[in-house]
Amino acid sequence: MEHANMTVNELRELIIQGEDSKTQLKRQFNGVDAVASEIAAMAKSEGGKIIVGVSDQGEVVGVERLHELNQWISNACSQKIEPPASVITELLKVDEKRLLVIRVALGMDKPYAVDKTTFWVKVGADKRRATREELRRLMQASGVSYADEMPLASTQLDDLDRLRFRLFYEEQYGREVESLNFNIERILSNLKLMKDSNLTLAGLLLFGNEPQRVRPQYVIKAVAFDGNSLTGTAYLDSEDIGFTLSEQFKNTMGFLGRNLHKLQNGQNFNSIGKWEVPKIALEEAVANALIHRDYLISSSIRVFVFEDRVEIISPGRLPNTATIESIKAGIQIVRNPILASFAPKLGFPYRGLGTGVPRMIVECRNVNLPAPHLIEDKTGEVFRVIFQRPASGPRPR
Repeated sequence: MEHANMTVNELRELIIQGEDSKTQLKRQFNGVDAVASEIAAMAKSEGGKIIVGVSDQGEVVGVERLHELNQWISNACSQKIEPPASVITELLKVDEKRLLVIRVALGMDKPYAVDKTTFWVKVGADKRRATREELRRLMQASGVSYADEMPLASTQLDDLDRLRFRLFYEEQYGREVESLNFNIERILSNLKLMKDSNLTLAGLLLFGNEPQRVRPQYVIKAVAFDGNSLTGTAYLDSEDIGFTLSEQFKNTMGFLGRNLHKLQNGQNFNSIGKWEVPKIALEEAVANALIHRDYLISSSIRVFVFEDRVEIISPGRLPNTATIESIKAGIQIVRNPILASFAPKLGFPYRGLGTGVPRMIVECRNVNLPAPHLIEDKTGEVFRVIFQRPASGPRPR
């Protein structure tokens, strides 16, 4: 967040533009609790500025009781908000009236509670108390808890594919489950696949019998469209891809493989050809969608094949302080650590080193395709990876 002093012209421009998720106009505050709730809500989101002394309609009225307001701000940040929030205040004069600008930094220690019990979230220019689901996601974003470690009350040991887990365990650890002196529940608990007689989300998604019976939204909805528009009514192929994450990965790559061209690219006639969009790049994108999506959002991953592009859309914004630029640079913040730790052992092309996005970019450029377009839709709570297809003739049918 910038710390340079604001000019009067810059302040005027902000007032003219009006309120949004990062700019709040306040005629005045009526107490320290009101100050605390505004600062906490803004620190939880993207940070921003609270301009005091301006009506909701943009009329400059000036700050009343400035000394008292400064005391409220100090008390709110140090005593009312937990953990303490960081702000910078600046006093400017517009039309001979004093305005106080409160700069709220993006919070690094989310979530922020007012009086230890109330959590606020921004909704555009407004704020409201966080729902239970939003609070869970705030805890996830702060690293206090993780969705893949949560026990699922509707599950039990019978929901585990015991054969799948046994084969995995014996291959990874070189010992038969039955030869150990403690029962399978203890093994699953140690691996964070079970808790209090219930499977965790990771246990269900990695080794469940029928994961979508418990969580039907955790499928991949794949569609190959006849054209370039999402609103088109004609499609060439469609599949809801379920079962465990390993099966979802394998079957999604199968869907992409049958709906994309294979190019000869100088290989001999008997060659099976290379994927028109590099297979390695698509594998990275699909694996990242499965491992890093926000599982606290009740929505499905979507894979769309259009004539000119491939889109892989996963629920959730980037975790915590990650940005598009930081993940391009190879910096990784893990949202689902249990899934991430198991992925390489289950055949995913996932190394946990933050190299996935840089590898996608390099693979596309190696075949003269543009780098994949990465879009974080903060309002829609989705993350898109878009690969451009080469102009290569008719579609596979």
